[in-house]
Amino acid sequence: MKTLALYSIKGGVGKTSAAVNLAWIAAERGGRVLLWDLDPQAATTWFLRVRARIPGGGRHLLHGDGNLRERVLASDHPRLDLLPAALSLRKLERRLERKGPATDRIARRLAGVAEDYDTVILDCPPGISLMAENVFEAADALVVPVIPSPLSVRTLHQLVQFLVPRRWDHRTVLPFFSMVDRRKSLHRDVVSRLSAETPAVLAASIPNATGVERMGVHRAPLVGTAPRSAAARAYEALHDLLEDALYGTDPVDRSARALEHRLDVGGPRRM
Repeated sequence: MKTLALYSIKGGVGKTSAAVNLAWIAAERGGRVLLWDLDPQAATTWFLRVRARIPGGGRHLLHGDGNLRERVLASDHPRLDLLPAALSLRKLERRLERKGPATDRIARRLAGVAEDYDTVILDCPPGISLMAENVFEAADALVVPVIPSPLSVRTLHQLVQFLVPRRWDHRTVLPFFSMVDRRKSLHRDVVSRLSAETPAVLAASIPNATGVERMGVHRAPLVGTAPRSAAARAYEALHDLLEDALYGTDPVDRSARALEHRLDVGGPRRM
């Protein structure tokens, strides 16, 4: 079982739309997929037409005696299951802190369903927190959407700066460009420059397309409602690149430490 975390320090960068589409693609290609919505906004849960509630309650989600299987719900796709979110997850951080600074709670819970799934995708809330550290511990790879703007690129730098001095320096980090508007010269410049300087950035770019926004109208993944659209094809390409990176056919060192060297996070940068 491989665990991917759609994660960014910054909000509003396209984590949820990527998580939903990547999970759907993996299921369409025959994989057994679990999509875990960890964000109290429950957007992933809403996109998949599931009621925003946590079976058994959020307070026992990461600790207690219950099996994680008891909280898994089916989606419209027969090979895609969902661990839903609800607004009550906003209290989970405080509960984690009261239980102590352990960072292995998500990993321990996922170990109980390891035989059931080929892929787990975590849709994570933004920010660095104890919840985020649990994600860093559990994930085989952090899949990081980056809007081609200085502020979004800066948060990628901050993430690497956090990971490398700690035990996650060898964690795989897979940045990709999200919400790209090629009509903007700044977007074109950032994509070109960062791609040239940082081979670890995946070549697939998700466009800032109306179709992605209309996922909220259809409450369904774009790859299911408009599979021939440019954005759907971009998600397909992103899925293929992630598979290459995870299963060893990609020769690039994509660890956090290697990314630190490429990003030169030790000092300020000009864009």
